[in-house]
Amino acid sequence: MREPYFRYNDILIYNDDFLLVDYIEKKSIDLIVTSPPYNVDIHYSSFRDDIPYEIYLEFTEKWLRKAKDLLKDDGRLCLNIPLDKNKGGQQSVYADIVSIAKKIGFKYHSSIIWNEQNISRRTAWGSWLSARAPYVIAPVEMIAVLYKRRWRKKNIGKSDISKEEFIEWTNGVWTFSGESKKRVNHPAPFPIELPKRCIKLFSFINDTVLDPFLGSGTTLVACALLNRKGIGVEIDKVYCEIAKRRVIEEGKIYQKRIDEVVDI
Repeated sequence: MREPYFRYNDILIYNDDFLLVDYIEKKSIDLIVTSPPYNVDIHYSSFRDDIPYEIYLEFTEKWLRKAKDLLKDDGRLCLNIPLDKNKGGQQSVYADIVSIAKKIGFKYHSSIIWNEQNISRRTAWGSWLSARAPYVIAPVEMIAVLYKRRWRKKNIGKSDISKEEFIEWTNGVWTFSGESKKRVNHPAPFPIELPKRCIKLFSFINDTVLDPFLGSGTTLVACALLNRKGIGVEIDKVYCEIAKRRVIEEGKIYQKRIDEVVDI
């Protein structure tokens, strides 16, 4: 059994390559919330993010197969990926990855459009003010909501979502800002609002949530705040340390320890 890089109660961080992980029990995960590498030449410390698109899709199929094995039969996957990309050639990323997921056995439930209102992402116009070759770039990201075998949960647990949150979040367009790269010291972070909504909407309290590409640790911060068991796998040791710090500080673990002492 591999020792975690960090553990506090049911929050675990592993410094490992997700494709090599063999210590997470199959059919043990209730929900996966993740944002894998986008293959748009983001400068990670330990991962090449500019591989040929066909190789990127092969990598995607491998990790999706592994993720599917780890999910319970009523387990779910919230997959944050771009709608499309133009860096290195126009590619329908979302459509391609959802097709791969369905091919290997995932069931499709729905799509959520994350409107982060970041129009600065535009990197090229194509032919300026001309029909010759313009580029159409949607400044949104997508969250594919997939599941393994059945959508309805087998066992009924306790939910912590409010009426207002449920009404707002079941609308398939989510509008909130992205995360500051400088604040969390990671080249491609997502804001805590994203895993928070996915976790509260699609899992029960004390369910087990996995992020196979943990990055700066946002998913586990949300798990700590929302009383979920959390497992994160991150290949880069530097990012593991950042995730550890954020889980402790932003996940309010120290405060929980103080509360436990007071309760005693």
